[in-house]
Amino acid sequence: MKNVKIKDISSPVEQLAEIKLEELYPLPPPYDKLEEQPGFKTLSREIRAKFEASLDGVMAVGLKKPESEEEEKRLIESFISGLNKLFSKENNWAFLQPLTLSMEYCARCQTCSQDCPIFIGSGENEIYRPTYRAEILRKLYFKYVKKGSKLYNTFQNGGIELNWKLIARLFELSYRCTLCRRCAQSCPIGVDNGLITHELRKMFSMEMGLSPKELHEKGTVQQLEVGSSTGMNSLVVKDNIEFIDEDMSERTGIKVETKWDVEGADVLLIHNSGEILSWPENPGAFALILDAAGIKWTMSSDLVGYDGVNYGLFYDDVQLARIAMKHLDIAKKLKVKKIVMGECGHESKAMGVIADRIFAGAVPRETAMTIMNDIVFSGKLKFEPERNWFPVTLHDPCNLARSMGVIEPQRKVLRYLAPKFREMEPHGNRNYCCGGGSGFAVMSRYNFSDWRIQVASRMKFEQVLNAFSDENPGPETPKYVCAPCSNCKGAFRDLFDFYGAKAKSGLYYSGLVELIVNAMVDVKEGFIDFEMM
Repeated sequence: MKNVKIKDISSPVEQLAEIKLEELYPLPPPYDKLEEQPGFKTLSREIRAKFEASLDGVMAVGLKKPESEEEEKRLIESFISGLNKLFSKENNWAFLQPLTLSMEYCARCQTCSQDCPIFIGSGENEIYRPTYRAEILRKLYFKYVKKGSKLYNTFQNGGIELNWKLIARLFELSYRCTLCRRCAQSCPIGVDNGLITHELRKMFSMEMGLSPKELHEKGTVQQLEVGSSTGMNSLVVKDNIEFIDEDMSERTGIKVETKWDVEGADVLLIHNSGEILSWPENPGAFALILDAAGIKWTMSSDLVGYDGVNYGLFYDDVQLARIAMKHLDIAKKLKVKKIVMGECGHESKAMGVIADRIFAGAVPRETAMTIMNDIVFSGKLKFEPERNWFPVTLHDPCNLARSMGVIEPQRKVLRYLAPKFREMEPHGNRNYCCGGGSGFAVMSRYNFSDWRIQVASRMKFEQVLNAFSDENPGPETPKYVCAPCSNCKGAFRDLFDFYGAKAKSGLYYSGLVELIVNAMVDVKEGFIDFEMM
């Protein structure tokens, strides 16, 4: 339904909108054949009877239906209470000003819509328009928080009806946005629809106890209790790292040995622990490069100290603060000069930017992109760029490029070490999200992965294909997507597997540090082995 209106969010209809494969943004060949695409799994009657799935037939969060009228009433009252807390200084001092301005000054010009990869990728499905969920919250704000005269207030809130259907759909709708904030960049007056979506998620979590299992139970709670969102405790991590060190030493011909709990080190290196499990070449490459550059560095075996993941960034300020505090306390205990954040966009934003809103006098922090740029051009390492003689393009993680402005350092490295480097269009702070942002890369329950891959990642897939359009389109020519972010790599893994892009187009993905190691003169040739990727 492309004619869905704001007030329809409260409608008692069984399903508000529908996603049709034939209406999605068309992909270039050979991915333009709809008959070869799986489409979207249909939720069973049993699931729809138990859970709320009346938004678009897709479920990301698994919200159970209220079992009684009393429970439904309690949830509605909790929502109203949370709404008022969201706009109070004592409960939301960190983000109140930009949120309030975004509520009160939208011009409804819809400039942001054409910048949203999900709205465009969906074939302009109305419920995915950036202003759709924002306008719902805006009307509720003027109805329940900033009340004016009855006549003017009715004009501002449009007579919107607050019922359980609205709450359930709005909760699900807050997980149809990757928080990439591309829309905020295009707004002529600075309205931030990504922030609005984030604040909605926060209200649902902090006031109503509602959040995706992958981000909360399997994410921040498990990280705080076990040490890692992957479920690895320190013994498992150290065992895995020992294996990585041995494998790296054998593959490169250079002795690699990770340091643990070294006091007074120049650098405390904190990875997204997903790298250790899924992409071990990445932490291995970091270890080799830092050693070769003569940097005194360490990792921490303390609880949480070896995992830079902080999913609280996407849904809950309290959970974010708990993990950020652990990271900074560990750095202070080890008396390191600074923290270096591995190739993870949301780790970098949570630890490098948002933590400053919570703590004063924090330990200095630096992204992997800037320290790698410094090392590469320090003259301490010797390179043969021709070892990277294959097409390379760069994906800009949203949290690094758009939210932090870290754009040029990684490009300087690629221009030097990847002779066949080419840009995606658009790129830099105008990039498209990988589709796995805001925690989506680890969310795959029910039929959400179908939506994530085919809608949220759609524009990014087209970008990748277009970046290599001047190369042999087949698998004979391997094509490297440099994605310096663990969650982005997870999204590319699922995306390329879904479309069979490795076999059809020779598409591969990995990080920045792997390209650096592959070009080092002292390393055995062939560190990047496409047959093994």
